[in-house]
Parts: sequence; C-alpha cells; structure tokens
Amino acid sequence: MEKIKFLVLFLCFIFTSITIAQCDIKNRVQADGSMLYYFDPAVFYTTKSKSLKINIVTDKEHYFVALQPTPFPDKKIGKKIKEDLVIHLADKNIYKLTHYDTQYRRNDSIMQVLYLIDDKDVNAFSNYGAVTAEINMEGTEFVRSYNFKLHKNAIMEQLNCFLKKEE
Repeated sequence: MEKIKFLVLFLCFIFTSITIAQCDIKNRVQADGSMLYYFDPAVFYTTKSKSLKINIVTDKEHYFVALQPTPFPDKKIGKKIKEDLVIHLADKNIYKLTHYDTQYRRNDSIMQVLYLIDDKDVNAFSNYGAVTAEINMEGTEFVRSYNFKLHKNAIMEQLNCFLKKEE
C-alpha cells in the first residue's frame, strides 16, 4: 500500500513538472529595446537531409510563428525570403501567414524566419494542431513542404500559454 502511495505521488510530481515546463516562457531584448517573449523551438519535421523547428514569439501585441529550417541559404540569399507561409491546420483549413522578418542568429549558425499570425486566425491556431507547412525558400528550391511528424500541437500549446498568461 505504501508503494502505491509513493508511486501515485511520484506520477503527480512528474505530470505537474511536465505541465509547468510546457509554459516555460523566455524573453530577450531586441536591438531597438523592445522585448520579445518566446519558447524554445520544437522539432516539427526531421529527415537526414532537412529539418524544421517551430516556436511562437510575441511582443505582447502580435503573435508570430518562428521557423528554423535546416539546411538554410546563406545570408545574402536568405534575406531575399519575403514570401508568406502557408500552414494547413487540423481543422482542414489553409492559413496564410505574412512574412515579417528573416534573421540570422548565433553567428549566422541559425536562420529564423518570422511570420505574423493574423489576429482573426489566433483562435484557429490556439485550437488546432499543425499538419503541413509550405515555405518558399528563395534561392534553394521553390517551395519546401513539410508534413509534420513531431510535436504537431506545439504551436497550439505555446500560443495557449501566452493567451493564458494575458488573462
């Protein structure tokens, strides 16, 4: 009986830790002095030749999907990426996110492309998992399609953490 109590207590601790860790919001100050809030990127897709990490970033006014594709073009070509992102959600609808910025970080070892989630689409992104993303990678191939295999609900979960914090 004592072992069962200990096991139940241990499992409660583990599940509580996992739930708290999901809302581990980080922040950083931009060069212009503004504050951005974000999560560590989640791996959405990975193969031997390419991968895609995604996370939600906010300035407390707007929400962005941040993509970190690998491989990525060099800075000169990558800065030309200006096309919008197309995401298919589990609600079977297609959403177009406006390109906001392309950044190279950590001594250009990471490329991150920010796409603005339209205010009218925040509800859909907070309720449905991502299925596919189509990215126009200027200078590499025309459009890369990623059928998400891992962490399909990461966008939804991260966005819900931000929305919960605001309440």
